[in-house]
Amino acid sequence: MHHALERTAHRPWPLPAGPWVWRQSWEDLLFAHWLVPIEAVRRLVPQPLVVDTFEGQTYLALVPFRMSGVMRRPFPDVPGLSAFPEVNVRVYVTLDGKPGVWFLSLDATNPLAVWAARTFFHLPYHRARISLDVEGKRIRYDSTRLDGAHVHVSYEPAGEVYEATAGSLEHWLTERYCLYARSSTGTLYRCEVQHAPWPLQAARASVDDNTLFAAHGLLVEGPPPLLHFSRRIDVVMWSPRAA
Repeated sequence: MHHALERTAHRPWPLPAGPWVWRQSWEDLLFAHWLVPIEAVRRLVPQPLVVDTFEGQTYLALVPFRMSGVMRRPFPDVPGLSAFPEVNVRVYVTLDGKPGVWFLSLDATNPLAVWAARTFFHLPYHRARISLDVEGKRIRYDSTRLDGAHVHVSYEPAGEVYEATAGSLEHWLTERYCLYARSSTGTLYRCEVQHAPWPLQAARASVDDNTLFAAHGLLVEGPPPLLHFSRRIDVVMWSPRAA
């Protein structure tokens, strides 16, 4: 059994039928969340998806991390293909009682991974040059997309590991077991994912020179972002199915 399937009782709905198809791990991940107006997100999300809210508010996330062990079942890892840095911009949606993630953009260094994710998962991946430096506990990302959009972020864990409490904001932000995507023909897909509850830590971070949000016409103002760190989580995914 894959590690991701050892705990399933926390899932908000049962595992999908049929075997999982893809595996990957997400490492040294930062969740940085800003409050944004619901109407600003609404125009970026296709119908019939509903903008998901917590206590009447919604959030925009910047998520830098390292992908590892990325491969289709049952094949082994491929050096140079199965591990690469990535930076995501995401918002939160729901459909038919299944809250999930809508990606505005996903930036990665690996051209084959970008092609595969666009082709098989209909996700808006972009090729980017990403430098990743680790100095002690501090992790630094410098990402510049080929179209010029860029961000510099540095972060580190700042507390003990814990699991989010059901009903809390951090649980709402992180414990999501599907993503939604739309194909070039307009078909909406749901892709189911499975992993253990997130092992979260408090985080310290600095986000500078960020034009990834502006690329979508989004501006973040008001309070500083909510920050969470996670060292690693193992994930399995099913093939997308029409939603």
